[in-house]
Amino acid sequence: MLRRHFVKTTAVCTTGIPLVTGSLSVEHLFKANNLDTEVTTVAGLNKFLRSLTEVKEPSVDRIIIGDQNLKIRKIGTCWLPDWNTLKKAVEKGVNIMVVHEPAFYTHWDLDNTTGDFYKAPEHAKNQYIALLEEKKKWILENNLAIIRCHDVLDKLGEIGIPFALGAALGLQESDILRSETFYNVYRVKPQKGAEMAGYVAKSLKQFNQPGVMFYGDENRVVSSIGVGTGCICDPIQFSHLEPDLFIAISDSVNTWIQTSFANDSGKPLVVIDHGTAEEAGMKLLSELLQKRLPWFETIHFNQGCSFKWIT
Repeated sequence: MLRRHFVKTTAVCTTGIPLVTGSLSVEHLFKANNLDTEVTTVAGLNKFLRSLTEVKEPSVDRIIIGDQNLKIRKIGTCWLPDWNTLKKAVEKGVNIMVVHEPAFYTHWDLDNTTGDFYKAPEHAKNQYIALLEEKKKWILENNLAIIRCHDVLDKLGEIGIPFALGAALGLQESDILRSETFYNVYRVKPQKGAEMAGYVAKSLKQFNQPGVMFYGDENRVVSSIGVGTGCICDPIQFSHLEPDLFIAISDSVNTWIQTSFANDSGKPLVVIDHGTAEEAGMKLLSELLQKRLPWFETIHFNQGCSFKWIT
């Protein structure tokens, strides 16, 4: 079965979309094996995570910071290791964090010295570097290690990011009409685009998403939705899969491109926060770690929507 916080027992939601009544075939992922008992250090946990599926190299999935020989005391998981979350983890006795997104403001973390903010004007770049060094110093002083599980969780079937988000929306693997790595198109009961957007918003309240952005024709009837993986959900990139309604994140669309096209063409587009889209996958990864490595307590730090809605 999928973990209980995604399982629904109600037959039909208010918009007519079937809710989950079955399960995805994920049991094999949750079965321990002899190799699991060898996981005692940061390096061992990183090796375990990398064993879940093969990814293209070089990969950002690695030990971002910390002693690879550090003995695991308690595991923490979160979507993005912002400083506030790391402080909460240390307070709870966590000494290793498994995270999805970077800790140091660039996709390649400490291995990057040219892209992202390093291309910014000198004053801004120096501010980022100063805070990066301060955060790095604090992490090492608190004997904390951080492992990135990004490419693996994006690509992993069944409990990976797009499947987990689909499950959070009450959809089953049997609802998938078309699929590529990182992207699924799900069948839904025909309804107006605005109704579908309302259902998505209601479903994602559990991840602190205060609402969704909608573009396109509110009255256009949709019978399928496209669900991608984090930034790999650009409607342009997956146009050939032809979902009636695209779900994208704010990090992957531009107002003058995809959203303007949606309004001009009428093709419905729903935009949500990056953290909202990937929280479900991180929760399932946390449960996988707790099941496979039960001798370590695993604590998941909920984040979800990364912004505060102020009115």
